[in-house]
Amino acid sequence: MATLKDIATTAGVSLATVSRVLNDDPTLSVKEETKLRILEVAEKLEYRSKIVKKTGKKTKHKHHFLALYNYKQEAEVDDPYYLSIRHGIETQCDKLGIALTNCYNSQIDTDITKITGILLIGKTDPRVLHQVPPRLNNHICYIDFSDTQAEYDSVDIDLAKISKQVVDFFVKQGYTRIGFIGGQDEPNITDIREHAFIEYGSLKGVVSEDDIYLGAFSSLSGYNLAKKMLAKGDFPKAMFIASDSIAIGVLRAIHELGLNIPGDIALISVNDIPTARFTFPPLSTVRIHSEMMGIQGVNLLVEKYRDERTLPLQVYVPSQLKLRETTR
Repeated sequence: MATLKDIATTAGVSLATVSRVLNDDPTLSVKEETKLRILEVAEKLEYRSKIVKKTGKKTKHKHHFLALYNYKQEAEVDDPYYLSIRHGIETQCDKLGIALTNCYNSQIDTDITKITGILLIGKTDPRVLHQVPPRLNNHICYIDFSDTQAEYDSVDIDLAKISKQVVDFFVKQGYTRIGFIGGQDEPNITDIREHAFIEYGSLKGVVSEDDIYLGAFSSLSGYNLAKKMLAKGDFPKAMFIASDSIAIGVLRAIHELGLNIPGDIALISVNDIPTARFTFPPLSTVRIHSEMMGIQGVNLLVEKYRDERTLPLQVYVPSQLKLRETTR
């Protein structure tokens, strides 16, 4: 089993910093990039911590939440974005004295009778909701997904707004043709980023269906899709990439062809994972505060219980365009 020292060595930080980050020390002042890098290393090394109460007494929890992720746990290793959401949920539950059970791949592998609230992370198969007892129907919150037709709270990112922001940025720089490399969580289901990018970009006259490439949300997929696009010879000189993980593969494909970034081709991706600052060149990307999404999801469930609120709320966590060296 990995130790705190292993994590500190791999992440290039002190042992004390690792300990304080993993224990969510509120007095610690550390950059968000460093914090996420530590969490990413801890997950890759399969570190598991156990919080022991110094009192020695059993803590009686008022709530027991279920965090149901619509993806396999391995996705947290491939993309720290997902890991950060879970960390936000876990630290906030620990801070508020809430018991928590994590389940993956939309499989409820726990005794649902002890659960008082459910966090649904990502788009969940509607059939899963049929397993939820009626007593919990008013105590469900979506994270990283929203449904205006559902009577549930949600914490999400305005991905459509992000797509439009990227198109506007490139248009302002004088680009007349912008491409897209993205992924699909489900077959035949259009990602919000892709839909908004095509719709808004088409209105601006800078996007064509021929410049849309779709695969999986992984670096390997990004690499293969970029190779396919670049092999055509005639490719867009500006690209919107759906995630940093995909962009890492795209960067490799561009480097192999000997092209200059951003001279020959410019890139903007999404998420701002810790690695984004250390790619070559450093990625321009849209920062999503994914840990805050997890925190606010927990807060909404607690507040709904406390205030007996029946009206569903939709919370959108703000994002920030971080310009680095893959753009002019």
